[in-house]
Amino acid sequence: MHPFDKATTAEEVTTGLDLKGQTALVTGATSGIGLETAQVLALRGAHVLVTGRTLEKARAACESIPGRATPLACELEDFDGVAECAARVTQLGVPLDMLICNAGIMAPPRLELVRGLEKQYVVNHLSHFLLVHRLLDAVRAAPAGRVVMVSSSAHKWAPPGGIAFDNLTGEKGYDPRVFYGQSKLANALVARELAKRLAGSGTTANAVHPGLIITNIIRYIPTWQQLLAPLLGPLLRSRIKTTPQGAATTCYVAAHPDTAKISGRYFADCAVATPEKVMEDDKLAARLWADSEKLTRTWL
Repeated sequence: MHPFDKATTAEEVTTGLDLKGQTALVTGATSGIGLETAQVLALRGAHVLVTGRTLEKARAACESIPGRATPLACELEDFDGVAECAARVTQLGVPLDMLICNAGIMAPPRLELVRGLEKQYVVNHLSHFLLVHRLLDAVRAAPAGRVVMVSSSAHKWAPPGGIAFDNLTGEKGYDPRVFYGQSKLANALVARELAKRLAGSGTTANAVHPGLIITNIIRYIPTWQQLLAPLLGPLLRSRIKTTPQGAATTCYVAAHPDTAKISGRYFADCAVATPEKVMEDDKLAARLWADSEKLTRTWL
């Protein structure tokens, strides 16, 4: 294994890799670590499918990507839009070597509902669950397809028991952090259950924690905290990563030969990491999968 660490950048982790002939889809690739991931994979020769909330945003992102990039609209608040995005990818008729579920929102201060469910659960978890379901055949058609779910160490903020199935509306009480943690735990549990279902197929599924990065995802955090973050960086022993460092673990798990045979794991700082026990609860992962199928059944 290579000696990568928390300071490694996405470009460093992919140095020498030739991804020509490979196709990668990255959700939320219009800014932040999603855009960095798309740029670096394209730099190494991959054809990158760039999704954004609107086609205009995706097109604008593609202009800054070196190499071949195709813009796609994928509004994660809208299951119809997610299904349409998946249909467009299927129409391309190419195997998906990398499916990177990166997009997300973090801790809206007030409870917002989408289709009667708490917004972070829909945007961060259910829409990606739907997208993975609909594109799994394309990933399996690749010689060694990889699904990468961008989770977070914030999975430890999830409610007792991991997923509050009796409060997916948030109406029995809403804490922005707890619901963010729940959605990030859900991302990782999907990767775990998917890895079990793909066992022996050569297709892998893993979850990654990118690290603490100051990107658009923190837009709901109070401004005074955002302003303090760069100043507190040195005090936090430089825990805050740059965007190139933040995209490194995603690129490592999506493209590096070292990780080709690893599945069902959680990565941080370009290495397999140990999550909270709740992330390794196979019964919870299976229950979440079944419940998510019910909630998205019309679109699957």
